[in-house]
Amino acid sequence: MPSERLSVVVTRRLPEAVETRIKELFDVRLRDDDAPMSRAELTEAVKTADILVPTVTDEIDAALLAGAGPRLKLIANYGVGVDHIDVATARQRGILVSNTPGVLTDDTADMTMALLLAVTRRIPEGLSVMQSGEWGGWAPTALLGGRVSGRRLGILGMGRIGQAVAQRARAFGMQIHYHNRRRLRPEVEDALEATYWESLDQMVARMDVISVNCPHTPSTFHLLNARRLKLMKPSAVLVNTSRGEVIDENAMTRMLKAGDISGAGLDVYEHGTEVNPDLQGLPNVVLLPHMGSATQEGRLEMGEKVIINIKTFADGHRPPDQVVPGML
Repeated sequence: MPSERLSVVVTRRLPEAVETRIKELFDVRLRDDDAPMSRAELTEAVKTADILVPTVTDEIDAALLAGAGPRLKLIANYGVGVDHIDVATARQRGILVSNTPGVLTDDTADMTMALLLAVTRRIPEGLSVMQSGEWGGWAPTALLGGRVSGRRLGILGMGRIGQAVAQRARAFGMQIHYHNRRRLRPEVEDALEATYWESLDQMVARMDVISVNCPHTPSTFHLLNARRLKLMKPSAVLVNTSRGEVIDENAMTRMLKAGDISGAGLDVYEHGTEVNPDLQGLPNVVLLPHMGSATQEGRLEMGEKVIINIKTFADGHRPPDQVVPGML
């Protein structure tokens, strides 16, 4: 399929450099504003495009794909997670799916540590005192947080990001533990000084901090459900920079309000932008608007991955970052 004939539809505004390069290479339709496409716009896009470039805010489900035109042959996702795309249905219809793995590892791991420190050291509370002008000076008992050095960190999902979190946490003197679908190779475990737990229940019950770094799949939905959350120590902290659906948000909120969990740092939410209102305003909770990958470098590298996937496909080859159902 010659590249000059490829029709590419981009569903959101991307960094200017990325949009310019795509425009140079392909017949592309860009967005004039940064609002997500409506369902009607997405329906029209899959009917007319050869390639769709969606983001996590676009629901590419079976019903949408059922109305796709015969030209649609690649969904080049701008992002790593593809739980918003029905990959199995796309495959059945002969549509390839690609993503942008690897480029967001450091950014997301950095944000995980930022949230961990923000919660344990009560940074937002201190910031609020300063912004309100109510600070009366240093006091021995004011805003006492907890030291992270020596604490046990339980990482749920030890892929690229989980391992990057482990490396950073070791530098802070934390003890590394993890639960994963597959145990790491011994040499990787040794390098990270990580302890593997086959039983997630046993790990959760013993950790001082739980960091969620696994993708959202049918098998990880509410992996931290009400029963499992109740296993956490009352002094424990929960951090999630992965996907909100992994945690039962209502159960977590109830426990945070009751003091059954010490605190939480969250960058993602179970229902997207619909954040549980009871979470907002809790002094022991730090909420961020899905900023884990929000660096200029990361966004540009994501765009480069998308372009490489499209260009490789245009040259008659399978995209290097193709996603298949067996990977999920």
